[in-house]
Amino acid sequence: MIQIPCYNEAKTLPAVLSALPRKIEGVDEIETLVIDDGSTDATEKVARECGVNHVLTLRSNRGLAVAWAEGVEAALQSGADIIVNTDGDNQYSGADVERLVRPILEGRAEFVIGCRPIDDVPHFSWFRKRLQRFGSWVVSRFAGVRVEDAASGFRAYSRDAAMMLNVISRYSHCMETLIRAARKGIRITSVPVHVNAKTRESRLMRSLPHYLYRQAVDIFRVFTMVAPLKVFAVASLLLFLPGLAGCIRYLYFFFNHRGAGHVQSLLLSVMLIILAFLVGLVGLAADMISANHRLLEDVLYRLKRQEISLNGREEKGSCDG
Repeated sequence: MIQIPCYNEAKTLPAVLSALPRKIEGVDEIETLVIDDGSTDATEKVARECGVNHVLTLRSNRGLAVAWAEGVEAALQSGADIIVNTDGDNQYSGADVERLVRPILEGRAEFVIGCRPIDDVPHFSWFRKRLQRFGSWVVSRFAGVRVEDAASGFRAYSRDAAMMLNVISRYSHCMETLIRAARKGIRITSVPVHVNAKTRESRLMRSLPHYLYRQAVDIFRVFTMVAPLKVFAVASLLLFLPGLAGCIRYLYFFFNHRGAGHVQSLLLSVMLIILAFLVGLVGLAADMISANHRLLEDVLYRLKRQEISLNGREEKGSCDG
């Protein structure tokens, strides 16, 4: 299943659909799904006129991450074994879909990212190229897996991988799903893909400060959810070390009979140590909550598998009848 989240993409959607492959060796059937994320133009009409197999219409514009998640759920319900996600602005070359699914078909990966030739994209400014590289490095460090283009939305997922991924963000699914997949032990790889000429301005990057802020918030929030003890331990250590240093400094002056003038710094140091202790306790509580979150995700994964299995049996029984 090839899913295409769209928001007002009536002009570019025909080009996107026409470039998608009709046959791929090892794939029995290729279907297309357009998620109309509350478009105010004729996106839904154009999708149906172009012969899309499935159209999912959201009542309002809920954001890329929500549209992606709704599309994945619909694709799983339709029995998709592999889900490919591409953009509706015709940014990515449809011919490269086969490159994306090949590692999954060969059993080498469960999650494949299409890496754009960042340095060769003409409509990317020098600063944006450096920013993309730096962002990919940061996410790779957080996720523990090397990815050259973490912001790429051109991706393929196996059915099991798709069932295990859940997103909290409403802004973008790219960073969050990558970190979550790596933490769950999903096998991730990347393949080089081509990009087409620019058709419009990016809706995610309304401005550079806004983009950086939203991505930073999403990365921090996800990492805090999947590895809270590590995050709070670092924060606690950053508070504890200055407090400890302040106490040692006061003791030095005290034993040299000059401690009377440094009581204020001692109080500040004690406050930092107490605060470090409290942050550590919050980290322990967050770690227990994270453990419960992982258990809930495991339960949700099993429920999805059962639901999809039951749907498959019902469809088979209907066909046999």
